[in-house]
Amino acid sequence: MKTDGLDLYQYEEEFRNNIATVDEKGKRIWIYPKKPSGNLHTWRIVVSVALLALLFGGPFMTLNGKPLLLLNFFERRFVIFGQPFWPQDFVLLAITLITFFVFIILFTVVFGRIWCGWLCPQTLFMEMVFRKIEYWIEGDAPAQRRLDQQPWNMNKAFKKVSKHAIFIIISLLIAHTVMAYLIGVPETYKIITHSPLENLSGFISLVVFTAIFYGVYAKFREQACIAVCPYGRLQGVLLVKDSIVVAYDWLRGEPRGHIKKATTATAPKGDCIDCKLCVHVCPTGIDIRNGTQLECVNCTACIDACDDVMLKIGKPKGLIRYASYTSIKDGVQKLFTSRVIGYSFVLLVLAGILAFTLATRSDVKTTVLKVPGTLYQKTPDGFITNLYNVEFLNKTFDDIHLETRVESPATAVLEKADGKEIIIQAEGMVKNIFFIKIPEKDVVSARTVVRLGIYENGKRIETIKVKFIGPVTKSSDMNSRLKDEQRD
Repeated sequence: MKTDGLDLYQYEEEFRNNIATVDEKGKRIWIYPKKPSGNLHTWRIVVSVALLALLFGGPFMTLNGKPLLLLNFFERRFVIFGQPFWPQDFVLLAITLITFFVFIILFTVVFGRIWCGWLCPQTLFMEMVFRKIEYWIEGDAPAQRRLDQQPWNMNKAFKKVSKHAIFIIISLLIAHTVMAYLIGVPETYKIITHSPLENLSGFISLVVFTAIFYGVYAKFREQACIAVCPYGRLQGVLLVKDSIVVAYDWLRGEPRGHIKKATTATAPKGDCIDCKLCVHVCPTGIDIRNGTQLECVNCTACIDACDDVMLKIGKPKGLIRYASYTSIKDGVQKLFTSRVIGYSFVLLVLAGILAFTLATRSDVKTTVLKVPGTLYQKTPDGFITNLYNVEFLNKTFDDIHLETRVESPATAVLEKADGKEIIIQAEGMVKNIFFIKIPEKDVVSARTVVRLGIYENGKRIETIKVKFIGPVTKSSDMNSRLKDEQRD
């Protein structure tokens, strides 16, 4: 079938050659989506209000007097659900991130990009905050288009200045909230209430954050989802034919055609009347009838628009709905596929490892290293001594009193350089120096392993192994050679 000399199939497949927001010359196509409405949109508003309230209230929420969430990358301090974490918990962080990524993969394989449409902060702010303000000030899509095309006058200037002023204020609010998550509410309050010169780095950070958020929501917009977001790029790899996405039922809708004026019946047999409202309401400018596309964020605006049309023409709703390719083609929705089962098993294993690691996590991190450039020393009373640097890190919000003891060998003795009790302040760090002494007659190897026990209130909380260097004797030289041979 041809239309004006152009093959219709090639025309319909043209969307695969470029994204919806860029024309064939590479120029940006500004999207004017029609104002959405409907049951799903109402539910999205409810969810958005709850999530935005949680987002803005998060920095003020505490657990046992500590922030519920603090991600201080500058000082390398992290508080998650009231529990402190440090860079020394790298293994725990790595397991957490891997678990999170596997969960995202599993969630996407089953439910597609429901995260993007309902939960992602980018979508929440863009569609439920900034876009709503734009509709309020400039009107629906046709009014916005006419306003942009008309020459500058007082009316246009007033609307544009008002809109962007509100955008900047909201961007400022978002920037301050992000700063509160990064450095805490008290420090953010100091930046706000003091002169910028007293905390220049904090002030500059707020300005930069504000500029970024304003640029994204006022200018960059849907391009953040289409061209920048890595999760959107992974969609093509993660989605399968059984993934539940916003989908057009082509079996029911095709062949599409307009309703004739003389009758409410359509000329073709399909339910789609080609009104293109699903296209006009899309915030990324795609035609969902072409199938799943990388630009689609599953915002459900096309579902509401199509359902409204179906009700008006007396057809069942659901021509566009949450469905998988398999469920439309075969009429059967498969949730527990072999891929889902495999990802679920891996996720359960990782969750178990993460739970075990959290349960066995020590409240104190101890690091013991020999002082650089030092060897052993002999004392007049017949001891061999080594000098060590020790660092204690308190991972809790309470002061900790520690005691260090030598577990083995039995004749080894530990002496602190300052002789003081070890007290580590909450979330603090203590560095110290101590000697380990072993009688010369008991040093039978050039390198002896000494085990130290770290005790809190008489309870051993950690065991540390350190190397003790001694003089090379015939017996120690023989032991070293035997170990080297075994190692080879």
